[in-house]
Amino acid sequence: MRASQFHISTLKEAPSDAEVISQKLMLRAGMIRKVAAGIYNYMPMGLRSIRKVEAIIREELNRAGAIELVMPLVQPAELWQETGRWDKMGPELLRLKDRHERDFALQPTSEEVVTDIARQELKSYRQLPKNFYQIQTKFRDERRPRFGVMRGREFVMKDGYSFDRDEAAAGVSYDRMYAAYGRIFERLGLTYRAVAADTGAIGGDRSHEFQVIADTGEDALVYCPTSDYAANIELAEAVSLLPGRVSPTAALEKAPTPGKERCEDVAGLLGLPLAQTVKSLVLATEETDEAGRVVKTTVWLLLVRGDHELNEVKAGKVEGLKAGFRFATEAEILEHFGCKPGYLGPIGLKKPVRIVADRTVADMGNFVCGANEADFHYTGVNWGRDLPEPELVADLRNVVEGDPSPDGKGVLAIQRGIEVGHVFYLGTKYSKAMNATFLAEDGKPRHFEMGCYGIGVTRIVGAAIEQNNDERGIIWPNAIAPFEVVLCPVGWSKSEAVRAEAEKLYEALLAAGIDVILDDRDERPGVMFADWELIGVPHRVTIGDRGLKDGVVEYQGRRDTEASKLAPADIAAHVIARCRG
Repeated sequence: MRASQFHISTLKEAPSDAEVISQKLMLRAGMIRKVAAGIYNYMPMGLRSIRKVEAIIREELNRAGAIELVMPLVQPAELWQETGRWDKMGPELLRLKDRHERDFALQPTSEEVVTDIARQELKSYRQLPKNFYQIQTKFRDERRPRFGVMRGREFVMKDGYSFDRDEAAAGVSYDRMYAAYGRIFERLGLTYRAVAADTGAIGGDRSHEFQVIADTGEDALVYCPTSDYAANIELAEAVSLLPGRVSPTAALEKAPTPGKERCEDVAGLLGLPLAQTVKSLVLATEETDEAGRVVKTTVWLLLVRGDHELNEVKAGKVEGLKAGFRFATEAEILEHFGCKPGYLGPIGLKKPVRIVADRTVADMGNFVCGANEADFHYTGVNWGRDLPEPELVADLRNVVEGDPSPDGKGVLAIQRGIEVGHVFYLGTKYSKAMNATFLAEDGKPRHFEMGCYGIGVTRIVGAAIEQNNDERGIIWPNAIAPFEVVLCPVGWSKSEAVRAEAEKLYEALLAAGIDVILDDRDERPGVMFADWELIGVPHRVTIGDRGLKDGVVEYQGRRDTEASKLAPADIAAHVIARCRG
């Protein structure tokens, strides 16, 4: 490609509404242009990177036995109504009507459509396993689209779905996709981590996120540097930080704590470690009748150590809270505790509540908690002596850096990541809802066991930039750079020798299969270098009259601090080796 034939539209400054580095650099590098909130034109420079990501995904999925198809962007409401998601999904699902007033959805994902394909096309166990995938535009009507391609409304996504005869076979399909995803991210040249993820309401234990490591990532990833343990913060297991129940050594006393509602303030006033305090969180669950009227409300008291934070996903897995919970109202708190929040605790309740203690809290002794009286806390609190043992003990908290790894092989570390892929075992959630069956070996119909596998294609581009940038611009991995190599001839219009050498090198690189662009715009060196450093092309060769007279051209990798001088006869081989190394 020659620059004079391509579209290069760099900007000195990013628009004022650009928020994160990838959004700013993609706009400045001319990769995207905003059309509306969360909706972008993918300009030629950006589209080249997107197509390279797609190509790697296709190659690895095809290698793993997946089959590509394309499902419609506009999907009939009837399919979504079969699974109940037409009503369950919020405004993120963009609904529309055609000229006949029939309801449709603009697809955010395609579980319903692909399950409909399976129930029509896959009749026998002999046709299984099958794994269909597509790379398709999606639309989710985000309330607050932001961060450019990182959280847009319209985006490109690869979504895939496996169909198997039983759970064991579905596990094989899952493992095959997990391995394929690993190969994809290795080839993309990104530093990533696969972490165990929460399976949500579907249940089961097969779910992994693929996270690109970046300091700007929204997700907290927990891992053990000395073992293979890795999980996102929602799922990471928090073990008790105490070896066993602490024995009582202090008397129970009511201490005045005027105006001290936070554990940090109470600990400071009493001169005690924050880790000796216990935090009270009050939840409520409701039972309803067939008409949807609330017939019973149960109040729950969850206890975590004062320096820990409640993990709501974990709380939702406690028996009795699985069907859903909310935080209790002030009226409910007053009714059961006789006190406003800030001084709550498990001693001296007005009405019974269900008490759940975090694992560490269940082992604590001589701790501090609210006295259910304004401006007072209890000190020296011990289980069994001052209050009954907790009804339930559960993992309720977020882990913190330095916690013991649950596999017993070290301590936990935490880093930030950007989720770009997810593999998920669905089971029969959709096949049962849509009565999608096949004839098993015994001649009886069975529901398909399904898995789903997503990769955010355009999100990968943004995540790659978040991970790879400096003050000059983007630093692309070779595999997904819009161009691998740029040739920068200095004095293009003035020197026949420069043009001839540039053309010769250009043809040699093309012949070797290198994706090269020749900058024949006749720009000043500073302009050329600034453009290509901003765009992030990994390899640059500068050809000038002065260098040619000295028998050299200059090579510089995007991460290199200085250029290397090489003989013109050696430059092609050097660049090819760097591109393929």
